[in-house]
Amino acid sequence: MLLAALKHPLTDVLLGLDRCVTRGGGRALAMIFLGLGVGWWAYVPIHELLHAYGCLLTGGTVEQLDIAPLYGGALLAKVIPFVNGGGEYAGQLSGFDTFGNDWIYLATVFAPYLLTIFPGVYLLLVAGRRRKPVLFGLSLPLALAPFISLSGDAYELGSIIVSQLSPWREPAVSDALRGDDIFLLVQQWAEQSPSPWMGGLLAVLVGVAWAFATYGLGRLIGASPWHRPPSEP
Repeated sequence: MLLAALKHPLTDVLLGLDRCVTRGGGRALAMIFLGLGVGWWAYVPIHELLHAYGCLLTGGTVEQLDIAPLYGGALLAKVIPFVNGGGEYAGQLSGFDTFGNDWIYLATVFAPYLLTIFPGVYLLLVAGRRRKPVLFGLSLPLALAPFISLSGDAYELGSIIVSQLSPWREPAVSDALRGDDIFLLVQQWAEQSPSPWMGGLLAVLVGVAWAFATYGLGRLIGASPWHRPPSEP
């Protein structure tokens, strides 16, 4: 049962890809890539805005949200006061305050992944079963977002949870563990003594478990009587 659940993200994608391409050939593959490109371009700013509003709606404040101009950051900056059209990443919530409340922090990080739970995985299943290549491509960023974020948000969620445990609860260690870029954190840990390597490894494992659980919940909802993908025509 557990092994099957771990396989679902991969098998859902491969089966959907196979069904789309078997009937549509190279044209269907091109349409999948078209949908993927459009879906990714639209998803990046939506994802970052959900981070911001997840923080605001649970009691935090937002000072700055960076979104690259390629993803509409310059345009969004004209209509949303806290958006900055730039930054080092495609998007990053670079200025926010949770007032030390980890529930607000967790909600801030988790908010965009509600779209994975629904409608992301459901759309992936529908598009694969009905052989809709554009929709299949569009659904990929939504459905697979938790896995795409393993070195970012997934790790950050894991680090928030791990930092509640006694070995890593001290503020200095907790602050060193937390972040949305594990590669940058690893560089910092190499210069620290003592370095929180074990806490970081545990946070990675928690993040991976969270990614599979989030996809699994989306799959459970997608297979429910209310959201079951339509049968093959």
